Amino acid sequence: MRRIAISVAASTMTLSLAGCGVLNATGDGANASPSKGNDITVGLLLPEKANTRYDKFDYPIIKTQVAALTRKQGKVDYANADASASRQATQMQQMIDDKVDVILVDAVDSHAIAGEVKKAKDAGIPVIAYDRLAEGPIDAYVSFDNELVGEVQGRTLLEALGSSADSSAKIVMVNGSPTDPNAKQFKEGALSELNGKVTIAATYDTTDWKPELAESEMAKAITAIGKSNIAGVYAANDGMAGGVIKALKAAGVTSLPPVTGQDAELDAVQRIVAGEQYMSVYKAYPDEAEAAAQMAVAKVQGKDIQFDALTQDKVDSPTTKSIPSKLIQPTALTKSDIKSTVIADGIYTVADICTAPYKAACAALRLK
Repeated sequence: MRRIAISVAASTMTLSLAGCGVLNATGDGANASPSKGNDITVGLLLPEKANTRYDKFDYPIIKTQVAALTRKQGKVDYANADASASRQATQMQQMIDDKVDVILVDAVDSHAIAGEVKKAKDAGIPVIAYDRLAEGPIDAYVSFDNELVGEVQGRTLLEALGSSADSSAKIVMVNGSPTDPNAKQFKEGALSELNGKVTIAATYDTTDWKPELAESEMAKAITAIGKSNIAGVYAANDGMAGGVIKALKAAGVTSLPPVTGQDAELDAVQRIVAGEQYMSVYKAYPDEAEAAAQMAVAKVQGKDIQFDALTQDKVDSPTTKSIPSKLIQPTALTKSDIKSTVIADGIYTVADICTAPYKAACAALRLK
């Protein structure tokens, strides 16, 4: 992925557009009229359920934002593929048959979905790639700066190692699914920080991001390297970090090495509080989801000025160049960042995090 312009946060963009009177503008000036009114249907295809963010955050936020942008006349037709590319293809075909007005797709398999993207395009339905960069003739893309996510993970892991970060330090990499283009970018970003500074002693690409596979991969690494010889673990997301930590505990590791993650899942935040997981990456899902809803509605309603303002970045996919995009910046989440990220943004309350098993650890961090 190549970034050409700097993204502006979705909430800031909304305010600036409203202040300039642009939210109701179209691309052809004052005489132009929207191609569709408020009675629109946004098709939303999300990839899996193992990562709890999709049902807990992305879908509800997009649904609420579409309603707000359309005076409660617009609706969201939602389907979750539960990690099945074939199921997602069927779901997308159904949305094409149902003649939804626009499709937001977070692809299970970015390459396999290209045929359905073309079918939608041929049917006159715009397709916006959400969170993962789908192949095919997509109209726009909204996600986080994925290479930067990996850089943040790698850099924070090195910070955790401190003076132990040298070529003798053995790191295990548990990367994401090979069918997810984001996983490749996370890995590339992490390696840009880790290469030459530590030894990558074992590396795995984990099918469908499954925590149970990450657990078995980590068990293999422990057997091959030795449980006392692993200085740290790069786990690409929180679900797999949980699997990694299970394997370390099962092997009798009592002083856990620093383990990375991503997505700021509640279980992961609690593991960070307890000192079991060193860090996660907090990605402001409200910003991403709100931007996606704004882009979808603007595209359907012919508000080209708003759409262009929301997509000031450009990225290339294997099939399409210079895709209008919005890339949102991620934040490292360690013990010291919990208040300023997930609590400040209302993702979780202190009560959500500090349940009975974590009360003492929360008290030590002055989370109250």
